[in-house]
Amino acid sequence: MSHPKPLPFDEATIRKIAETFPTPFYLYDEVGIRETCRKLYQAFEWSHNFQNFFAVKATPNPHIMLIAKEEGLGGDCSSKAELMLCDKVGIRGENIVFTSNNTPADEYQAAKDIGAILNLDDITHIDYVDQTVGLPELVSFRFNPGPARTGNVIIGNPSEAKYGFTEAQLFEGYRVLKERGVKRFGLHTMVASNELDGSFFVETARMLFDLAVRLQNEVGVRIEFVNLGGGIGIPYRPEESPVDLMAVGEQIHALYDEMIVPANLDPLRVVLENGRMITGPHGYLITKCLHHKQIYRNYVGVDASMANLMRPGMYGAYHHITVLGKENAPHDTTVDVVGSLCENNDKFAINRQLPQVDRDDLLVIHDAGAHGHSMGFQYNGKLRSAELLLQANGNVTQIRRAETYDDLFATLDFTPFK
Repeated sequence: MSHPKPLPFDEATIRKIAETFPTPFYLYDEVGIRETCRKLYQAFEWSHNFQNFFAVKATPNPHIMLIAKEEGLGGDCSSKAELMLCDKVGIRGENIVFTSNNTPADEYQAAKDIGAILNLDDITHIDYVDQTVGLPELVSFRFNPGPARTGNVIIGNPSEAKYGFTEAQLFEGYRVLKERGVKRFGLHTMVASNELDGSFFVETARMLFDLAVRLQNEVGVRIEFVNLGGGIGIPYRPEESPVDLMAVGEQIHALYDEMIVPANLDPLRVVLENGRMITGPHGYLITKCLHHKQIYRNYVGVDASMANLMRPGMYGAYHHITVLGKENAPHDTTVDVVGSLCENNDKFAINRQLPQVDRDDLLVIHDAGAHGHSMGFQYNGKLRSAELLLQANGNVTQIRRAETYDDLFATLDFTPFK
């Protein structure tokens, strides 16, 4: 018997939804998203003007972003499109951090126009921004600690990552900013993704606090905020436990009192940029069993594919699967759950113990609320699915319609064939 994972709905609810919105579709739980936002803010309520900048890339839907905004979150953007989405829902100014790499000038201009905090990825970007759009009053740098820290499978080891400044470049970069009249300074890092060890984030705070003190002493630059990045993981597997946010907050608070207060850097704003932990556990990909196949393995074929959720195929990532209506049935069959792409890694589960799956059974793929729909693609002409929101009042609203073949072909020129 597999460990169960709770759901905010039952089979009858999903079957009723599917009468209007055919599978596959994404369903997000508003109540869960709001509760998670509040838990994170509670853990850092000690911090001066704390804010989490929601990583728009995780779930770039304005309805989801509006929920985040209503809970006090800002936006972490990495592209012009993400800046435009923030603008649409009223997230503007220094409620946005713009962190990108290999960035064209028009995107820096868009970030400046909306008043976002520019978080530069490379020391050469100082000149690039200065010469193309002009340096703003407030500039932040992304720090890459290299071999001083370890990463994980998703983001890789920092010394192999394309992101950020070395420590030497960091100190030189702030000197240059100071010489060029920049008045306000931030410091950022992002060294892990989907990390469940809370001590990792405490050590990241220690690293940035130390840098802030040394930059004050050696360069004469007062860091206004430290952005500890995102990367707080979620328990994709039912036997895993979520990060103890309160414990992390308390330990970072203790470090702040130990390192920042004696250095006369209080108040130093502490911020984060989590996306996955905010929406990930509260999004579900709903799919229907279409076929069975028995050759060298047993396969359950569903109407979703890797084009809807690529994490298992891309990373070998685990996503729990519930067969609706069979939650308490014996999990006594071993199957691969697969889609229909012409790729052999189009699998949601490999050698997974599930109850007997019958044609037309509905399967719920858990923890798909971040980096799910947003990473979708159209290989084999697959159409991206609808996104639905389970609202706090129990109603279900479509927040993105499913694509059509007209959408798929809209950019093609069929003139010669008419």
